[in-house]
Amino acid sequence: MKIGFDNEKYLSMQSEHIRERINQFDNKLYLEFGGKLFDDYHASRVLPGFAPDSKLRMLMQLADHAEIVIVISAGDIEKNKVRGDLGITYDADVLRLREVFQERGLYVGSVAITQFSGQPAAINFKKKLEKLGIKVYILYSIDGYPSNIPLIVSDEGYGKNDYIETTRPLVVITAPGPGSGKMATCLSQLYHEHKRGVHAGYAKFETFPIWNIPLKHPVNLAYEAATADLNDVNMIDPFHLEAYGETTVNYNRDVEIFPVLRAIFDRIFGKCPYQSPTDMGVNMAGNCIIDDEACCEASRQEIIRRYYQAVDGLADETKTQDEVFKIELLMKQANISLEDRKVTVAAKKRAEETGAPAAAVELDDGRIITGKTSDLLGAASALLLNALKDLAGLPHNLHVISPASIEPIQKLKTSYLGSKNPRLHTDEILIALSSSAATSDAARLALEQLPKLKGCQVHSSVMLSSTDKKTFQKLKMQVTCEPVFEHKKLY
Repeated sequence: MKIGFDNEKYLSMQSEHIRERINQFDNKLYLEFGGKLFDDYHASRVLPGFAPDSKLRMLMQLADHAEIVIVISAGDIEKNKVRGDLGITYDADVLRLREVFQERGLYVGSVAITQFSGQPAAINFKKKLEKLGIKVYILYSIDGYPSNIPLIVSDEGYGKNDYIETTRPLVVITAPGPGSGKMATCLSQLYHEHKRGVHAGYAKFETFPIWNIPLKHPVNLAYEAATADLNDVNMIDPFHLEAYGETTVNYNRDVEIFPVLRAIFDRIFGKCPYQSPTDMGVNMAGNCIIDDEACCEASRQEIIRRYYQAVDGLADETKTQDEVFKIELLMKQANISLEDRKVTVAAKKRAEETGAPAAAVELDDGRIITGKTSDLLGAASALLLNALKDLAGLPHNLHVISPASIEPIQKLKTSYLGSKNPRLHTDEILIALSSSAATSDAARLALEQLPKLKGCQVHSSVMLSSTDKKTFQKLKMQVTCEPVFEHKKLY
């Protein structure tokens, strides 16, 4: 993939800008980290060159002065919301993030459960964390939020929330994903700090939408596609336009909450230090795009992938029709179609030719490799083997795994483990390839090509099994599927 983003420039500019913001406040700064602080794969996909751990690396430069509070919504706990990129639930990700931060030398002070209204799963999660010795604080749902400012900024609003005890001047508020209540946590803390006579400040570190590129830039449209389930909408910041006469981009939730933030600051300082939601931000990503067209193309591809995630989710009833409609609209705004994804065209063509499920991968150099369904292998497994053989420079008709070694595995699956599908999944074919590598130079050479699959695009003409999806995910390949079940069985 062509590089379009200068990551080193970003780290330098971003850390310096945050230091400048910290210096504007005396004792305490609550820094809301929008998006993902770690494993920000969306940013790395739409801004090729952006490292998934860039924000974490930047924060480590401030480690001696910072502590982290991880925020999770009680509603997300209750419905077992899953991170699409990692395939784990938000509550599990809280524990994962805590371990990652601590391994990097960052101090995690506590976990905050937001939007609480008595959800049993949230109560159980709180007990689980406390048994592990983790401090947990509760922030409640507030009637009329965010418009009923007199109630919100009162002892019956933010005042009902637990006060999160912190010990360091920079408090980073982060979460497993969007909609977790990070900003509300910051504002609640400002209210409590004011009651305690502490002069605290607030700033927001949100990578998307990027405020200083056009509203309908593909990078910003890709952010809308990524948050289609939240119904986030990018918009011109009206407060910034009124205050400075400058057009900048923000999103609806920040614009909607700004009057609340301004009212809180008015009560704390007598005057709000910010004229607009854009003023609150500290994001420098827009200044580090070095190849706009590379980022545009990467973002257009991301929108298509998000569309496939939505229609696949509609097929298995994990997504809604509204999400599909929204992303379809974004595709029109970006002037793209499904045919702009090369592997989609290739996989569908191969499926038509063979009359069976097929899959395609685009290698790093642009070559398209396909795989078809056979008696021994599913299309995904065949694709994986074909790609590895091609990368290794091996003949297509060479058996790097002998059919004789596959047959015993099939018998194990069907005769002893009760599987109705004798074809090998991707994880099983990789294990068979690993076993063959001990005695076959060709198999060993093919196996050594696995790292080259990272970032490659894959498309399947049918929805993949969870096993195959996870294998591609572990290989860091970017997969889409047609919203078609291979077998039309009700059970």
